[in-house]
Amino acid sequence: MHRMEKEATLCGDLAMRLGRFATDALIEEVHATPKPALVDRRGNGAHRDLSLAVMERSAYSLEATFAALARASQGKRPSAALRAELAAIGRAGEAVMMNATQGSNAHRGAIWIVGLLVAGATILSELAQPPAPIADTICRIGAQIACFPDHGAPLADSHGARVLARYGVGGARREAQEGFPHVLRVGLPALRAARHRGIAEHAARIDALLAIMTTLDDTCLLHRAGPPALTAAKRGAQEVISLGGISTSGGQAAFVRLESRLMALNASPGGAADLLAATLFIDRLAPASADGGISTWSI
Repeated sequence: MHRMEKEATLCGDLAMRLGRFATDALIEEVHATPKPALVDRRGNGAHRDLSLAVMERSAYSLEATFAALARASQGKRPSAALRAELAAIGRAGEAVMMNATQGSNAHRGAIWIVGLLVAGATILSELAQPPAPIADTICRIGAQIACFPDHGAPLADSHGARVLARYGVGGARREAQEGFPHVLRVGLPALRAARHRGIAEHAARIDALLAIMTTLDDTCLLHRAGPPALTAAKRGAQEVISLGGISTSGGQAAFVRLESRLMALNASPGGAADLLAATLFIDRLAPASADGGISTWSI
């Protein structure tokens, strides 16, 4: 095989792996159980148009989109041109997702959040000496891309735009532009701290979700039920954590109270769920080192 053909094959393999890893993260998130008022293995939560099967179809439909985002990022650096190219791919992927779900928005936020991390991981993989810590660098590259304007974005009255206008909350866009703080500083530390305490993996993932919920201004909650839902989510998640997390009897009782409040408000923390998926994606790429750090590279 000629050198150029070999390099193309390696690049293609990387894009396919990242596409699969991203899809796996979405599948792992939706299967994480129990999640408050969200779709999981118990049922549909506060959603009438979503189910476990619909969420799975959505995730699998996006694997090619995530791979395309990786391919578009190969040989590139963060720039306005790359931002525009990734945005076009993301919008095409959103159309594929909506077709797969028959019009239900299952993963629109995740396309943006996880898609930028796919791009960041691709660019990082091509550096001669990837700087440590790896997770921080992936997120920083993704943030650099997110900070360029998307001049091709349609002028749409989206849920996020309405929440921004009414409450001044930036949502997924601001989370990305600020370097994914709820992934790096909240989700990953909570996930790894739970594992270190010997908590089972399924419970560690729920504890990570709850940790994210305690500080995230979740636009999904605000859109569906306004500040009362956001306050209930933050306080309820903190109560579960304060009582030892989902693996303790006290934490489980607090979780029931949290879910009951959110269900009564017909609200679910979809933004936190997207960030849990992003956390699981980064955890796959940058597993903790032997000393508990976040500096190794696995791809």
